[in-house]
This record gives sequence, structure tokens and C-alpha cells, in this order.
Amino acid sequence: MMPIVGARFGLMEISPSSYFEPLLRYDVSVAGDPTKRNICNLQFAPTLNIGLPNRWFVALFPSPDIRVNFGDPIVEQTGQWFVPFDIRIGKKLSDTVVLSLEVSVPVLKDYPVYDFKTEARLNVTW
Repeated sequence: MMPIVGARFGLMEISPSSYFEPLLRYDVSVAGDPTKRNICNLQFAPTLNIGLPNRWFVALFPSPDIRVNFGDPIVEQTGQWFVPFDIRIGKKLSDTVVLSLEVSVPVLKDYPVYDFKTEARLNVTW
């Protein structure tokens, strides 16, 4: 089960397309094989999106990759926290198409999730 809560706050003082969007989700095991590891971790993303000229943007912490593990430890875990530096740069190509690239590297990796992450995205809406 993974309940999620978030909110979006416009930052018109910076630009019309800038916003702060905190998001929390709680990943928890509720049923299943009792011989498997119990999952119980809080994940969050304090996203700060800055709209730039010509439909460009940069977002800090756009993915909920900051984690605190309250469940059973995993291999190589020395603590509860995983905190990456996470940035996404993109451009709104039209009113319905957005292209972006996200790159993340761990800063604190007591609870190992990944060593390096990159995501290329093409969002199309209609």
C-alpha cells in the first residue's frame, strides 16, 4: 500500500510557471508472504520548479527519492536515510509536449537505493 499526499503552491514572484510542490508517500507492506522482508519507508519530494524564459524549466527534487526506511534492513544498509541530489531540466516544446532530463546522485546513502539515476521523459497530453 502506498498512500500519497501533496500540494502545489504557485510562486508568481519568481515566474508564472514556478511552483513549490511537497509530496509525501508511505510505502508499507500490508499482506503477503511472511517470509519476505517487510517494506515500510517514507518517501518524499520537496519539488521546487523554476520556470525560465522560452519555456525552459529546472526542478530540484522532482522525484520522491528522499527516503527513510522504518522496515527491515536491506543488504549494505547502515542507517535509515537515503538523500540524493536530484535535478530535472526540461523544455515545454508546445502546449501539449514537454521534454526533460533528470539526473540524481546520492548524497547520503545509509539506506542504499541507487548509485546513479537518469531519466529522459517525453510527456504528451491532449
